[in-house]
Amino acid sequence: MGLTNNDILKKLRVAHKLRDTDIVEICALVDFKVSKGELGALFRNEDHDKYVECGDQILRNFLNGLVIHLRGPMPEKKKKNLEQGKEKQERKERKERED
Repeated sequence: MGLTNNDILKKLRVAHKLRDTDIVEICALVDFKVSKGELGALFRNEDHDKYVECGDQILRNFLNGLVIHLRGPMPEKKKKNLEQGKEKQERKERKERED
């Protein structure tokens, strides 16, 4: 069987030498709240009573936070360009629906 989200999270924690407090702070960078207790359940063995499966949302938010943690926040100019691109795409889609 392939890697689970829990396995990926564990491997990233070890590779980046992160403590639970680091992971909580990394998730906070993307406004995602997770407690140390919740993390403990994610890092337990699958056969443990308190084991919790890591959902896609938790892993996605952790990865997005990790990018910010490692690279720093996105520059304002790039953010503005991304927002303009999204607006342009939305206008295009609205026009296609109207036609």
